[in-house]
Amino acid sequence: MISPDLIAGIFAFLLSLMIFSYLVGDNPLFRVAVHIFVGVSAGYVAAVAWWQALWPDLIFPLVSGPALQRALLAVPLVLSGLLLMKAWPALSRLGTPSMAILVGIGSAVAIGGAVTGTLFPQIGATINAFDLHKAASPFEVLINGGFILAGVATTLVYFHFSAGPAAGGSVKRFSLIEIIAFVGGIFLAITLGVLFAGVYSAALTALIERLHFFGTFFGLGN
Repeated sequence: MISPDLIAGIFAFLLSLMIFSYLVGDNPLFRVAVHIFVGVSAGYVAAVAWWQALWPDLIFPLVSGPALQRALLAVPLVLSGLLLMKAWPALSRLGTPSMAILVGIGSAVAIGGAVTGTLFPQIGATINAFDLHKAASPFEVLINGGFILAGVATTLVYFHFSAGPAAGGSVKRFSLIEIIAFVGGIFLAITLGVLFAGVYSAALTALIERLHFFGTFFGLGN
C-alpha cells in the first residue's frame, strides 16, 4: 500500500517543478500551480470565515439566540445580503450602502492604525533617541538622535509636493525644499534597499528549503 506521506511528497514535488518551470517563461504548468494555490487559499479563507466568524457570531445566534440579539444581528445580515448584490450589475446599486460602510470603517481603522501604530511611536522613538540617561556618552546619544531626527524630518519633507511658479511657466518646489527632499530620498533609498535585501533573503531561504526538499525526496540528504 502506498504511504500517504509518499503521495504528499510526490504531489509537493510536482507542484514545486511546476512553479520552477516559470524560469523558462510563462507556461500552462505554472498557471495551473498558481490556480491551485489561489483556489486552496480562497477555500481556506472561506472555511475560516465560516467557522470562526459567520457561524459562531451570526448564523448560530440568529437561530438560537434571544430575541433582542436576533433583532440586532438582522442588520449585519441584511447588509451582507445587499453586498452580495454587487455580483449582479443590474442590482449592484443595492450593495452601495454596505460597500460605503466597509470603506468608511476600513479607512477609519487604517488612519487610526497609522496614527497610533506608526506616527505616535515614531515621534516617541525620535524623542527617546535624545534621552541622555540611556548611554554613558552624551555625545553618542546626540549623534544618534540627530541622525534619526534628520531621517524622519527629511523623509516627511520628501512627500511635501507644494510648489510655486518658475521660469518658463513651469512649476517647481522651493530650492530649500528640494535640497531637504533630496536628503530624504537618500534615506528612502537606504530603507527600500534594506527591505529588498530582506525580501531577497526570504526568497533565497525558500529556494534553499525547496532544494533541500528535493534532496530529501530523492534520498540525497541521507
